[in-house]
Amino acid sequence: MTQVMAQPASQSSTQAVSVITIDGPVSSGKGTIARRVAVALGWHLLDSGALYRLLGLHARNLGVSLEDSDALVPLARDLPARFIEQRGDLLIELAGVDVSDFLRTEEVGELASRVAVHQPVRDALMARQQSFAQPPGLVADGRDMGTVVFTRAPLKIYLTASPEERARRRYNQLKEKGFDANLAALVEDIRNRDERDMNRDVAPLKPADDALVIDSTPLTIDDVLDRILGEARKRTLV
Repeated sequence: MTQVMAQPASQSSTQAVSVITIDGPVSSGKGTIARRVAVALGWHLLDSGALYRLLGLHARNLGVSLEDSDALVPLARDLPARFIEQRGDLLIELAGVDVSDFLRTEEVGELASRVAVHQPVRDALMARQQSFAQPPGLVADGRDMGTVVFTRAPLKIYLTASPEERARRRYNQLKEKGFDANLAALVEDIRNRDERDMNRDVAPLKPADDALVIDSTPLTIDDVLDRILGEARKRTLV
């Protein structure tokens, strides 16, 4: 299945498609779990965090200030990005260049965090996010999928883990990809990102009121996957 950035779907068609949202703090494993759920169900996948990373990277490449909301909005509306699903992996291109691995660096994550604080930017990306809700269904991963973007989703997951466990996972992920990493610095960065994301004025990170909260600190990926798929079956989404 291949998902390329689509034109915004109508509100009625968006609401008619089943959506599973998976929100949570940085390095909570939501991206990995979202991909596994999407593959298991044969549904489309939205990595919403990648949109903010792409925008931050695109703005930096063009020399646009990350604090200039007015300049960022048109970039968000016309972001030259493609998402291509390939057997459970997500290939991400920016202006025709594969940036899939580079997007996951702490450097680009910091850029994303800075552009995400602007409400006009979030509004500009909203329609692009909702356009992914197409049959047979969508698994949407991010920080405000259940609270802002897909508020009527029939299954909302909030996936979390301790800062230390998230740092350990992030460290292993970066080392596997050949990037340098410092575990203590990652713990500090994650704590700072949590503080900023949870206390920002615009779409603060929090579980939706009707979300199923899963603390994955003691769990394996398969444990989390089984729990989510089991919940999807209970709600007759499968």
